[in-house]
Amino acid sequence: MSNPVRVRFAPSPTGFLHVGSGHSALANWLFARQSGGEFLLRIEDTDAERNRPELIDNVLEMLEWLGLTWDGTPIKQSDRGDLYADAAAKLVASGAVYACECTGEQVQARNKEAGGKPGYDGHCRDKGLEPGPGRALRFRTPREGRTGWMDLIRDEISFANSDIEDFVVVRGNGAPMFLLANAFDDADMGITHVIRGEDHVNSTPKYLMLLEALGLAAPQAFAHMPLLVNEGRKKLSKRRDDVSMSDYRDRGYLPEAMVNYLSLLGWGPPDGVEVRPVSEIVELYRLEDVNASPAFFDQKKLSFVNAEHIRMLPPNEFVERTKAFLSHGDASLKALSTMTVEVQERVRTLSEVEPMIEFLVVDEPEMDEGSWTKAITKGKSVPEMLDATISRLEELDDWSPAPIEAAVRGAAVDAGI
Repeated sequence: MSNPVRVRFAPSPTGFLHVGSGHSALANWLFARQSGGEFLLRIEDTDAERNRPELIDNVLEMLEWLGLTWDGTPIKQSDRGDLYADAAAKLVASGAVYACECTGEQVQARNKEAGGKPGYDGHCRDKGLEPGPGRALRFRTPREGRTGWMDLIRDEISFANSDIEDFVVVRGNGAPMFLLANAFDDADMGITHVIRGEDHVNSTPKYLMLLEALGLAAPQAFAHMPLLVNEGRKKLSKRRDDVSMSDYRDRGYLPEAMVNYLSLLGWGPPDGVEVRPVSEIVELYRLEDVNASPAFFDQKKLSFVNAEHIRMLPPNEFVERTKAFLSHGDASLKALSTMTVEVQERVRTLSEVEPMIEFLVVDEPEMDEGSWTKAITKGKSVPEMLDATISRLEELDDWSPAPIEAAVRGAAVDAGI
């Protein structure tokens, strides 16, 4: 009998939670919820130079906003240093790792001189150096055979061991590398399925080697999610692309719409209905149906999905969710209440509501003088259009939307537009 499902989301606090991490977190959460398993959270903060502790709050806040609630108390790797030190000592005792005194510059210089492939050349592998300050610990990678696994998304994957360098497990300052902490924690936490991004494929054979050397069981299965790409089909970049989850929240995207859209990146529901409640996605989503090819993060489609979810809201809930995006308080709410249906049918994000109703709230609308002057002097059509519109509107007795629209369209005809 297999163990109950346990998955984890393990972000590093080096930046705000972005859509790529959200994509992986969602896949883990969906798998846990549909299987009755546990979704655990682990903060991988062993890289002291790059970590920004204040960003942990952003990760937690964004997961809560998305509705990706986790089970138990989040684990921080920075609190588990003694466990990693014990694991490293076990590797030293078994001969699975060796001490290395090479600097990065020395390795690069030797590789350049030899004209060989990049990576460590095994210079200290057989020197028999004693571990100590300033000396890293490298894993003694097997020279023969292959290391592989059956991936739920990519089928069978394997690497020739001879192509894998002797990788660093512990830095010269004694700090554990990501791979050691990551592999040890998964085994220690009883993780049954490792679901993560495609960028971890190349590190997975090292992960498996470490677990074997430590005498720890490997997870039951792996699933490496597709890479997310931009319009140029290049990997999404934190510096170049609009990827911050909190930015989307602040611009008025609904969490259920974001979850819905992220689920569609690499996957499609069997009935072809893409816009649907999260509860239905939990029932339908299958890792085995996820496409391994890169998935295009299409902001236009995200906005479309968001607009559809906005229209699915009951009018009173739409107004309630819009409150945070209104700057004129009760006056804005009063204005919105007079045209809730019309606004809800037209906006794509909640931040678009205020510009649509602002003319009912402010005493004088803000005007771009340059644009207005350019438009008004471009030809007779603009003033003629305004005069024709005024004439048509003055004739109205019924000020409901349909007669107003008919009057404006008639004014366009009157002005010859």
